[in-house]
Amino acid sequence: MFTDFGKLLVAVAFGAVLVAPATAGRCTGVVVGVGPFDRYDHETGVGFLAVRTGPGADNRQTGELYPGDLVTVRGRSGKWYEVGCMSGRCVEPVWGQSLPHGWSAGRYLQLHGDCP
Repeated sequence: MFTDFGKLLVAVAFGAVLVAPATAGRCTGVVVGVGPFDRYDHETGVGFLAVRTGPGADNRQTGELYPGDLVTVRGRSGKWYEVGCMSGRCVEPVWGQSLPHGWSAGRYLQLHGDCP
C-alpha cells in the first residue's frame, strides 16, 4: 500500500500533476454599500471603497474599488480583508493604481465561497 508521499512520487515519475480543485479555499467578494458611482467624490469618500496598505483607516490609501467590482479575498484582520481587484471599474480606476490590492473594510464586501 502506498503512502501519500509514495503516491506523489509515482505521480511525479509518470509526469502527472496533482492539483486541488479550483474552487477549494477560494473566497471572492462584491463591493456593496459605498454609494452610487454616479455620485463619486474622492474627497468625501462617496462612490468607492478605499484600498489601504494595511488593515485600518489610519493606513495610507493606495487605490479604489467601486460598486459591483469583483475582488479576490486573500486574508483577514478583524473587520478588514486583504483584497485584490479581479474585474469591474477597478481595472481602470478613477484614482490610484490599476488593479488595486491591499486592505479594505469588510462591511462593504458581500463575500462568497470559503472565506477567512
